[in-house]
Amino acid sequence: MNPLATLIAGMLLAACGDNGANEQSNAAEQTVANDPPVAALAPDEKYNVTAKPSGPVRVSYRIIGTPMVGQPVTIDLQLESNVGDMPVRLSYKSNDSTAMAFPESQLQSMSLSPGDDERMPAQQVTVIPMREGRLFLNVAAVVETETGSLQTVTAIPIQVGAAPRQLQDNGVVTTDENGELLREMPASEN
Repeated sequence: MNPLATLIAGMLLAACGDNGANEQSNAAEQTVANDPPVAALAPDEKYNVTAKPSGPVRVSYRIIGTPMVGQPVTIDLQLESNVGDMPVRLSYKSNDSTAMAFPESQLQSMSLSPGDDERMPAQQVTVIPMREGRLFLNVAAVVETETGSLQTVTAIPIQVGAAPRQLQDNGVVTTDENGELLREMPASEN
């Protein structure tokens, strides 16, 4: 059994009043205390600083104009590849077809290759918002490597009109006898 799991089990049994568990807990504490650290740095070694993991392609965007219901809106995209001069397959999608449509002339998938300066060409995508509120355009950038596919997906928020985001309430908020707020959730029907 894992020493940490033994330690936790021993502490739980001790809290329940089992005297035999105290001996197990003490043994587990000694085992954990006497184990060498998993990885120790030599005195002359330094910590490696790692950055936040990122995908193979960084997608930056700029919405041109003010999005309005039923009117096409254009979004400028700038792609930066983190894997060199490999081609990128770019695709666009909306999770809610009733919220946003693509004009017939808009390609929804294409393959891009870096230019002579090793930069990806700028792209434009046009969408037609079908309702007010916050809509999302998903942009997927896929790079094929020897070890498999690498993918970055970016959700671009598009605020249409002045309608705020609508949050859906779950349950009913009530107060208990001490005046504390409680949220009563209905039982799920499975």
